[in-house]
Amino acid sequence: MIEFSGKESRVRRRGRYDRLRMGERVEGYRSELRRLKDWDPFLKKHSGLPGPRANLELVAAVVEEGDADRLWRLSASRDEFLALCGTAGLGRIALLEPETVMTWLRELASDPRWRVREGVAIALQRLGRESMPKLLAEMKVWSRDEPFVQRAVVAGLCEPSILKNNEDTVAVLVILDDITRSVAAAGNRRSDGFRVLRQALGYGWSVAAAAAPQNAKPYVEKWLRSTDKDVAWVMKTNLNKSRMEGLRKSLEATESGRRASVRAKPAARRASPAKRKPAVKRRAAAKPAKSRAPKRSTT
Repeated sequence: MIEFSGKESRVRRRGRYDRLRMGERVEGYRSELRRLKDWDPFLKKHSGLPGPRANLELVAAVVEEGDADRLWRLSASRDEFLALCGTAGLGRIALLEPETVMTWLRELASDPRWRVREGVAIALQRLGRESMPKLLAEMKVWSRDEPFVQRAVVAGLCEPSILKNNEDTVAVLVILDDITRSVAAAGNRRSDGFRVLRQALGYGWSVAAAAAPQNAKPYVEKWLRSTDKDVAWVMKTNLNKSRMEGLRKSLEATESGRRASVRAKPAARRASPAKRKPAVKRRAAAKPAKSRAPKRSTT
């Protein structure tokens, strides 16, 4: 077992403790839901809303315990928390009803209620845990849609728990590259959709880059050179994340080497002796040829 000391040890112990407590709470809610026939009053009572944070442990319990009919009904609810629970749960049945589930999730990705949009991201991540090839295939299509849907793509794919192998992460980087290109080409930048997409890209790149730094480096270098103000903000925001420390140092080293190379070239030219041009022998000017014309007679 690896041991940690000082602050790092305390932080890791706290994180492990929080995960254990969260798992215990989820199991407690699952047990409670199994005993209930009508879930709606219980969900509303324990939603945590209104308030700064919805009860995500209860959401997780609904995801695991809800049957397909209940999840479909909840996802269409006017109540924001009930809709969040149902939407998140649809990710669990996406492989059973792929066409209908993905069509409905794509529509909910543009829902005006931001917690419902978060439910879409949770559903996509759940699908990714079951089948990354299926998720990636769907997200390639979604990535060409409007900004709210593109935001769902970023939030659904940029999750450390599903970026477990290099091949999947490379596919995610390609999708992020396409979406970032659409941001650079965007006309209307005052819409809510553009705003939330920009925010999602502001953390999404760093999640994918941390999973495959060497594969991400060319993309990050390319977009750091962009003159588009929103793309520049996205990339600088990602570079400031602690998970980007390794890639940030690699980029700095590459840039430092490039500058040193540029400075060295004129210095090398000054230091090397100038090559003399071979002397060109001048040919003597030819004497004018005597005129062959007959002299005029003076008589």
